Amino acid sequence: MDTKTAFAGLDPLCGVTYAPDCNRERVVRETAPSLREMAPGERPQERLETNGPGVLSDTELLALLLRSGSQGMDVLKVSAVLLAEAGSLAALLSWKVEDFRRLKGIGQVKALQLVTAMEIARRVVAQAAAQDPEGLATPQAVYRHFVPLAAGLDVEKFWILCLNRKYRLLKRVEITSGTATSSLAHPREVFREAIRSNASAIVAAHNHPSGDPAPSKADLEITRQLRSAAEIVGIELLDHVIIGRPGADPHGQGYYSFRDAGLLG
Repeated sequence: MDTKTAFAGLDPLCGVTYAPDCNRERVVRETAPSLREMAPGERPQERLETNGPGVLSDTELLALLLRSGSQGMDVLKVSAVLLAEAGSLAALLSWKVEDFRRLKGIGQVKALQLVTAMEIARRVVAQAAAQDPEGLATPQAVYRHFVPLAAGLDVEKFWILCLNRKYRLLKRVEITSGTATSSLAHPREVFREAIRSNASAIVAAHNHPSGDPAPSKADLEITRQLRSAAEIVGIELLDHVIIGRPGADPHGQGYYSFRDAGLLG
């Protein structure tokens, strides 16, 4: 997967509560193809075995994951409705169990399977981004790393990335998980984890559920504290990056970098 483009043009951090559109579901259910209408060699599983997963549509991939439909609605139709309601595969990253269960044909077990698959997707993209040859030395790389992890969060979380001398990831640590309006981190907790990881540098990062990455007074204060603590312990504070989303960012980037803003010296 090309992590530089995996989420290009997508905005999976919307966090919008899903409500089914009954009319859209009816139209998709009536028009989507069914397995019965397909010749045996054209069905998703046979095409997967013959040509690999790259030839399958998003709907067919979801159908293979779901494996079965419900009474009066086969698995391809369930998948087509699911994709139509979400709008894209990336949008499913923010769906929770209750969102999936609102669709006919998806019960508790299938909803849990889908949530698990979405979490795997988050982690794969985040881990692949961390293996970028350029490391995590730039705010763009940090943003790519956190996009799948922050998708759909309705509270602020504060993380640190513990890096080696080449700015490659040693360890990612979640320091705090706050409320919908605040997230607090203490330099003691941050640098305790950095020292344990034998890090040469750290990047602090947290998300803004609103999507607007503009720093608050609290964000400015914790950054000032972290900068002072970094000088004392001798571990570089490479950056503090606030993760938002492009659609809610007046600058269209989706993130705010304290280093790019000249606030880290």
